[in-house]
Amino acid sequence: MNEEEPPRKRMVRTPTRGDDNARATPARLKTARGRTPSQQAWLERQINDPFAAEARAKGYRSRAAFKLTELDDRLHLLKRGMRVLDLGCAPGGWLQVAKQRGITQIVGVDLLDVDPISGIEILKMDFTDPACGPALIKALGGPPDLILSDIAPNTVGHKQTDHIRIVGLIEAAADFAFEVLKPGGAFVAKAFQGGETVEILSLLKKRFDKVQHIKPRASRAESSEVYLAATGFKG
Repeated sequence: MNEEEPPRKRMVRTPTRGDDNARATPARLKTARGRTPSQQAWLERQINDPFAAEARAKGYRSRAAFKLTELDDRLHLLKRGMRVLDLGCAPGGWLQVAKQRGITQIVGVDLLDVDPISGIEILKMDFTDPACGPALIKALGGPPDLILSDIAPNTVGHKQTDHIRIVGLIEAAADFAFEVLKPGGAFVAKAFQGGETVEILSLLKKRFDKVQHIKPRASRAESSEVYLAATGFKG
């Protein structure tokens, strides 16, 4: 799921919101004992990240919740009465936002365990399993009006292998949307800047009225992630 979340979490203090000098000096953890370099870097980013601090203050499970709120504010994706699927939903931040914005028919799926959210069914399955699609539609009670995909593969550090995994998941989510979306529906998926984004944009443009790529403010500047937003499914 979201590559920004390591398996271990630690509560950290809200970043200083005082004068410019306080904000100009990044806070650092006093010790790295028992943590890998990547975990240490992630924790230091959390300390200095206003979105992470606001997510904790508002009770969201991850800072990624603000990516969906911005996408919805710009595109008006979430409408009362619609059916919504969230692919790769762990830890549940997007589910929280959808429910908060009035969605009552929503189903999430992820390989990871996700803590329950009242009124939302969450399946622990592999999205690429052929049995997953029918299970999702059955749980939802019909075809979705909106499919959200924040899926990202576990990377192995080999550029070509990681590229293939990224492209494969985006294409699988798009193919699923083509099969099950209601006419007029929408599809939003995490992608990464590069050649594969151009190819998938072209594919989506054939099936949707409007397609755009958006980088929400909550996406870290150093991250290559973008979101592909396709609206007006032609069926």
